[in-house]
Amino acid sequence: MSPREDQRVEEIYREILTRAPEHKVQPSLDRVRAVVDLMANPERTFRTIHVAGTNGKTSVTRMAESLVRALGLRTGRFTSPHLHSVRERIAIDGEPISPERFVAAWEDVAPYIEMVDAQSLAEGGPRLSFFEVFTVMAFAAFADAPVDVAIIETGMGGRWDATNVVDGEIAVITPIDYDHQQWLGHSMSEIAGEKAGIIKPGSTVIVAEQNEIAAGVLAVAAAEAGARFVEAGSELAVVERIPGVGGQLIDLRTPSALYTEIFVPLFGAHQADNALLALAAVEALIGRGALPGDVVEEGFAKVTSPGRLEVVRSSPSVLVDAGHNPHGIAALGPALEESFGFQRLVAVFACMADKDAEGILSQLEPLVDEVVVTQIRSARAMPVEDLAEVAREVFDPDDVHVAQILADAIDLAATRAESADLPAGAAGVIVVGSVVLAAEARELFGSTDG
Repeated sequence: MSPREDQRVEEIYREILTRAPEHKVQPSLDRVRAVVDLMANPERTFRTIHVAGTNGKTSVTRMAESLVRALGLRTGRFTSPHLHSVRERIAIDGEPISPERFVAAWEDVAPYIEMVDAQSLAEGGPRLSFFEVFTVMAFAAFADAPVDVAIIETGMGGRWDATNVVDGEIAVITPIDYDHQQWLGHSMSEIAGEKAGIIKPGSTVIVAEQNEIAAGVLAVAAAEAGARFVEAGSELAVVERIPGVGGQLIDLRTPSALYTEIFVPLFGAHQADNALLALAAVEALIGRGALPGDVVEEGFAKVTSPGRLEVVRSSPSVLVDAGHNPHGIAALGPALEESFGFQRLVAVFACMADKDAEGILSQLEPLVDEVVVTQIRSARAMPVEDLAEVAREVFDPDDVHVAQILADAIDLAATRAESADLPAGAAGVIVVGSVVLAAEARELFGSTDG
């Protein structure tokens, strides 16, 4: 990327940042619909797998995309948030959109966004939000490429999510738990109802194992839409899973086949569950029964999911995970035990102010020996002093340490992890609590691929 291209991408990003942030829902699809209608509906030029849920969305999206590419089809991938470059949000054929295409996408949509902004403001409404603009840019970029299939992750919820203007013939619902309650509702039925909003008439719905309330809401929504309902635990199953070096070998059962000895280069039972959803979604998309075994092997072997239980340093091992809610942290325990077997583990933790810090730390406390709290470089970050106060309520106060700067926090955590006389590889550090924190940690260790 030339300095000029880099500068133009950054200018566009900063301009879009002046809009309402993505963590705030503007409950209407009217603005996005108005823009795509003016653009002759680029979102109708490709087939779509639409992914919603609380945890695992990005991993499922990346896995499904890798499988579709292994079939020889051109892909678009839309995920959020990004780790390092805003261009990661819009990927074509598995790679972040190029600077030239990013600028072109913005220039394609800007006049239409300006028109819809003006109309909305005149009617007393808001401008398109940050996330709405990026959604429209993704549609424009995918249509321009052109891609055959787009795998699109919702930003938040589903019903009112900007991505929900697509006619997703395949809907994937990952595990649902409590998160973003101020926007999605405070009861499980309300949250599940929002996620179920992506289910379209006549579509196929691939559903992870859910709590009883969420499962009921999703089943009813699918029935009302006349959608085919394919549920993990009945028609879908992880039959066997063997942790190994660099990942795991898994056997997966779908409505069409039993796929055996598939290597997935990611850790944890939750990633095997994510692989199952992705495989079932692509199988349903193609609609010709079982996928070829070599395609499945290639697609999963090439999967990456940066910032998801990712090893960024050894001696002591430093792992980075983007888990940012209690449900996400709960999945880490078994994965850490089976894949790493640390005898001593120290966490570096920070989170956003609107997150359930106490709930996250309560899930983290049984997994680690000590915690070092720090602060994310974000105006939305929870102040480190407040975080330390919460941590001391959950952990033994003697096991809580504070470092204002992430680099210092990791150094302190590594020192605390190695304070015992342990064999090589028995001590570790995990940096966890926020996608932004994961990105900052990856940058410290020179891992900036998305």
